[in-house]
Amino acid sequence: MQRISSRMTFLETYALPLVVLGFLLLFIAPALASGEFPLFAFVVLPVLLVAAYASWGASGIMDEVWDAGDALIVRNLGREDRIPLTSIMNVDYSPFMPPRRVTLKLRTPSIFGASVAFVPPVGLRMTKRPQIEDVIRRVDAANMHAR
Repeated sequence: MQRISSRMTFLETYALPLVVLGFLLLFIAPALASGEFPLFAFVVLPVLLVAAYASWGASGIMDEVWDAGDALIVRNLGREDRIPLTSIMNVDYSPFMPPRRVTLKLRTPSIFGASVAFVPPVGLRMTKRPQIEDVIRRVDAANMHAR
């Protein structure tokens, strides 16, 4: 089996957004300390905080995804599910748009729901990951064969 998810999933989906949110909160603290309540501190920054967290979408990201040939093994929070390639309807993969994410839309829901998302392996450059491209090709082939 080959791991096709990032080994730094925790950092990318939980730690990094918290650091960014903490940094944005540093801009609100001086306004609160000074006693001034500008519109920027109480309207714009909270909206930015919510938008930043929502764009990262840390919820629903799987801890590990392994390629087992004819299926993907998905692990999250101590639970594991085996998803056959024929159960995957679509693979949404955007390697050039942050946050980097692979989303599998499933024909039949797994224990994690009707879609499964994970962070692809980290690379030095923003390029397509061959492991993910291979899974996409095999999902397409499995779907063609199943018809």
